[in-house]
Amino acid sequence: MEEWVGGWWHRIVTRAAQAEASEAAVALDDMHRSIGLLFRAGGGATAVRITASADARHGGPRHWLQRLAGTALRTPQPQLHHDTLALPPTLSVFADSAANRDLYLWLAAMASVFVPSGNWIADNRRATVLALQQFAGLRARFDRLSRQHLAQRPALEGLKPGDARYEAAVQAALRGEAHAELAVRPEHVAPVWLWLEGFDAPVPGGGAPGAAGDAAPRPDAAPDPASAKRRRSRRVQDDPSRHPMLLAAKTDALMSWSELVRLDRGSDDEANPDACAAADDMDTLSLARSEQTTASRVKFDLDLPSASADELPLGPGHTLPEWDWRQQRLLPEHCQLQTLVARPGTPYIPPPALRAMARRVQKRLEVLHAAPQRQRAQCQGDEIDLDAWVRFSSERRSGSRHSDSPAVYSHTRRAERSLATLLLADLSLSTDAYATNDARVIDVIREALYVFGQAMAATGDAFEMLGFSSVRRNKVRIQHLKGFEERWNEVVRARVGALKPGFYTRMGAAVREATRRLDQRPERQRLLLVLTDGKPNDLDIYEGRYGLEDTRHAVQEARQAGLVPFCVTIDEKAHDYLPHLFGGQGYALVRRPQDLVHRLTQAWIALAR
Repeated sequence: MEEWVGGWWHRIVTRAAQAEASEAAVALDDMHRSIGLLFRAGGGATAVRITASADARHGGPRHWLQRLAGTALRTPQPQLHHDTLALPPTLSVFADSAANRDLYLWLAAMASVFVPSGNWIADNRRATVLALQQFAGLRARFDRLSRQHLAQRPALEGLKPGDARYEAAVQAALRGEAHAELAVRPEHVAPVWLWLEGFDAPVPGGGAPGAAGDAAPRPDAAPDPASAKRRRSRRVQDDPSRHPMLLAAKTDALMSWSELVRLDRGSDDEANPDACAAADDMDTLSLARSEQTTASRVKFDLDLPSASADELPLGPGHTLPEWDWRQQRLLPEHCQLQTLVARPGTPYIPPPALRAMARRVQKRLEVLHAAPQRQRAQCQGDEIDLDAWVRFSSERRSGSRHSDSPAVYSHTRRAERSLATLLLADLSLSTDAYATNDARVIDVIREALYVFGQAMAATGDAFEMLGFSSVRRNKVRIQHLKGFEERWNEVVRARVGALKPGFYTRMGAAVREATRRLDQRPERQRLLLVLTDGKPNDLDIYEGRYGLEDTRHAVQEARQAGLVPFCVTIDEKAHDYLPHLFGGQGYALVRRPQDLVHRLTQAWIALAR
């Protein structure tokens, strides 16, 4: 009974202490698309993803009911990082939902021109001027938002002298007036909803989470929705002063316990259900590398098969460059690539249903290959080309053109196609997950490769099939399935049947290798199809924005070489990053894994035309 009364009292007081207008709240999910369009239209980096921000401590006065409830100490605030734009999951700052929607749009406009330099007030004043110049149509909305927000700011008379100086500087900056040069931080004052907190890009070679040496998350780990929040973090030096098996001394400060959390991602096999709640309670996550990394390195290296059990290498291997977006340059000979081929094994015997599907797709592609093509605007032909006749008649009446043999006919003939296709399949460990209740992703990919190979063999067009995976930059693995000069036979089908998932996804190196091979083909049209189930990642720095930018640069190199790259994926979150990599029309999302075969075939047909 006592526990029930306590819970009831906590809910009542907390609800009463909420000063926000919850009925006018606007969710970030509803504004996600508009925010992204405005942010990128203003020049924001396309690799920056938009996500929800976590609660952060702030200053400002609290009334007696908030102090009684213990609220109004932490709230999600707008932040701009080098790879994320973190905005509050909901905004109910104003009593009008339209004003809250305008606030989301204003923050997106600010973020597109925001350049952090360490001076919070100066950075936001400069970004405000640039945003109003870039988006002149937002001036009326900004004026309305600034007036309403200034009316919400705490009165200077009711603040302590030190807090009043900070608040006076913020209010003067919001009005565009001169202010005292103070080192004001967001945690010194009440939340300034029209401003952003900026963080500098990581220094190459260290400093930020995800730098060299950090272990990537396990590819088979299910994402936690709570972990998608962007939290403040810093890197500290882990210098243990005692043996880890000894109890902490009583003189240790409790504040150090709340700030320093040792994370060993390499050896932590089981997720802590309370980790996200603990992270939400902290103002800043202090991340340190543990010196005890031998076990984690051995654990990852044990995933590599021995030379006797691994696939057979084809040639000595070679190096490839990699794009470093932080330095804005191409790192020469950065990745070591090795082509492997499966050892001879048992023949691959597909099930009857898959063979029947392959025959249907094969007949469809055979008809497409044999279909005649109509040549328009010919001097001789079978039929009149109406479009050409209208153009000729108009030019003749205007006196600008006269010909005894006008090109106003159309002719139907069978055209010879000059086409080469390279199919690049993702074979990382994430494909070992189950796409449906009874089928793994790797099985769906294997079926798609088999059907695609059977159909392409019937068309007579040149095609090659490769798989790719990686273990850091010095072990990029290309799985050879079929070369351009090889026939589609039992040996090739056995390689497809022997596919096994493993390792990680260094997609940029794989795309560059595919570009190099296609660039050597004499065909006029060259297609590069990428089949994947997730975004690029690897054990080293190749995760987050680094991997996305390198893959995007590799795709741009393929286009500059005259290739047509296209991606087919089953990742439900592909819309968040694939438009940045392949363009809005350069990829296809397969909602149901069993439709992968048909979607891959449709993509090839559309590109081949």
